[in-house]
Parts: sequence; C-alpha cells; structure tokens
Amino acid sequence: MPTISMFYGIIIRMMFFDTQQHHLPHIHVEYQGTKAVFTIPDGELLEGSLPAKKTSLVKAWIILHEEELMADWTLAVNGEPVFQIKPLQ
Repeated sequence: MPTISMFYGIIIRMMFFDTQQHHLPHIHVEYQGTKAVFTIPDGELLEGSLPAKKTSLVKAWIILHEEELMADWTLAVNGEPVFQIKPLQ
C-alpha cells in the first residue's frame, strides 16, 4: 500500500485494486497506531477513528487535494503507480 503523503505524524495511503470493501474512492490514514478510512472527495469517515484534531487536518487536506486524490484513485484501482501529493504545511 503506497504512501501518498505524510504530515504532522499522519500517514496517508492508497491501496491498489481497493474497490471491494468500501465501494467508494477512499484513503487509508494512520496516526500513532490508530487507523481510519476516509472517502474522497467529501472526507466522510468510513471506518476507524483518529483524534479530532487529526481528523480535521485530514478532511482539510482531502478538500485541498481532491483532484489529485481522484487521479491517484483512478491509477490505484487499475494497479498503476500513484503520485505523491503535497502535505499540509
């Protein structure tokens, strides 16, 4: 599962061929041992949990990078390499 971005201790990943479980474009997020799955492009929490402040950062990042995330999603579901996306700064 490639890492597409990291910021403030948050790791954002996208899995290849990942359409079976959630049936929606999404990202996998990890922070200090907690894991969550967020939809693209609206940032809805599908599974897991993160601290509230980290959830807010992830949602803001999704909004800022919606087009890039959707482009990476298209690549990932077809098993193609994804691109890195700039972190929050």
